[in-house]
Amino acid sequence: MFEKNEAMLKGASLGNSKALEKMIEINNGLIWSIAKRFTGRGYELEDLYQIGCIGMIKSIKKFDFKFGVKFSTYAVPYILGEIKKFLRDDGIIKVSRSIKELGIKIKEIEKEYVLKKGESISVKKLSDLLKVPEVDIVSAIEASKQVESINEEVYEDGKSTKIDKIVSNRDEQGKIIDKIVLNEMVNSLKERDKKIIVLRFYKEKTQTQVAKILGISQVQVSRIEKRILKDLKNKLIKENAS
Repeated sequence: MFEKNEAMLKGASLGNSKALEKMIEINNGLIWSIAKRFTGRGYELEDLYQIGCIGMIKSIKKFDFKFGVKFSTYAVPYILGEIKKFLRDDGIIKVSRSIKELGIKIKEIEKEYVLKKGESISVKKLSDLLKVPEVDIVSAIEASKQVESINEEVYEDGKSTKIDKIVSNRDEQGKIIDKIVLNEMVNSLKERDKKIIVLRFYKEKTQTQVAKILGISQVQVSRIEKRILKDLKNKLIKENAS
């Protein structure tokens, strides 16, 4: 099955329309799940899905098996990026009337609460008062925030604009890909090596704690950890260079 999908992906990347359609069909659930994250922005879900498909097609065209990651994992930032780009380029994000009205009510309650209590009201209290789910409260608060312009001036390091800071930073998509590649590398480690990395850097255990869990010495943990990190670093450098 994997070999069949791999051949299909290669065909799609070379312009085979049937293979391209099949790849979109196979990853249909992934595109829909990402598109659904952006509901409530004033756009039809079907439109967001179609934009997500564009991101999927771009990822197919740019995918290389040398990346050493699953295609579906690689495609995620492209789908997300395409939808976000659409929302950004389409101007100020559209907000439904119900969300706008909820936002107005929230502001009124927030103002009264601060005057009476001298502190900000929590999302939970707003939810209880308005009899609205917390997720809707958060959506309304976010939607009512002023949209920032990329040409707005910032003064952290002299006069510059947000766009200046954005373009000077490393490509965000590149960071996501690096993280995905690293996660894939960790998942491919031998069972004990993987446990050490997960316990040390994901669960933030000390080397002594890891040693007790695995039934080995702290010195062994230290030696194994150094070897794994060195291997992961070399592999990541190699991936970025390819």
